[in-house]
Amino acid sequence: MITIRPADDQDTSWRDHLLTRHWGSTSIVSRGQVHIASTLPAFIGLCDEQTAGLITYYIEDQECQIISLNSECENLGIGTALLQTVIEVAAKSLCRRVWLITTNDNLAALRFYQKRGFTIVDVHRNALEISRQLKPEIPLVGMDGIPLRDEIELELVIHDSNR
Repeated sequence: MITIRPADDQDTSWRDHLLTRHWGSTSIVSRGQVHIASTLPAFIGLCDEQTAGLITYYIEDQECQIISLNSECENLGIGTALLQTVIEVAAKSLCRRVWLITTNDNLAALRFYQKRGFTIVDVHRNALEISRQLKPEIPLVGMDGIPLRDEIELELVIHDSNR
């Protein structure tokens, strides 16, 4: 059984550990900005009452950016449930879009988000050069031996400003 709840102070240690394991630290760089993901609004995914997933995000200027999404138990719907929860929060906050950045090596993320209605709207070539200046621990080679170079921006429009 999957349950989603807001993260709270009691989750701090678990959040920090998960973020560090998946991202190398609690800081995540996106579009040249450092985000301290452990301090952002977040939801926790529980599977049979055990912590199993985390999504962090922030809302600014009618846009909701997903900073991180990690699931400890893939293919059970935790990531989808976390994502849907943030989309609902963004819609209630009258955000125009939900967007995120992934890297050119993260084929699983590209597949995951596109299957859930997100579209690629931009490729920021060689953006990881700037990111490494802010977070030197970002590796040169990513998943499956793919050189880690570019940021790929995906979005889901939830309130069309032309209406």
